[in-house]
Amino acid sequence: QVQLVESGGGLVQPGGALRLSCAASTSIFRAYTMGWYRQAPGKQRELVATIPSGGTTNYADSVKGRFTISRENAKNTVYLQMNDLKPEDTAIYYCTAQLTPWRSPPNYWGQGTQVTVSS
Repeated sequence: QVQLVESGGGLVQPGGALRLSCAASTSIFRAYTMGWYRQAPGKQRELVATIPSGGTTNYADSVKGRFTISRENAKNTVYLQMNDLKPEDTAIYYCTAQLTPWRSPPNYWGQGTQVTVSS
């Protein structure tokens, strides 16, 4: 069982930036591919980005060039740096974990953190 705890959400103006963090409770963090999903009201859940340990990152087309996923294996933590935020990025963001190789939907989910982009 892996517990995931997100932090870093909040309210930001359009064009602003936020960094989400997710701490994972596992002794084999390197064995997991980490991912971020988001879900906006009335919309389907969307896979935002994934990062395996030592592999290639992947991004949804809607966030390419603006979001960056990264991880610190020594801290069991994954990050999502979000720049040039737009109102359509408003959603609950969920940290997820799946033993590599990635499979959707992943096995483990955090509780979610709200990101609101509004002036």
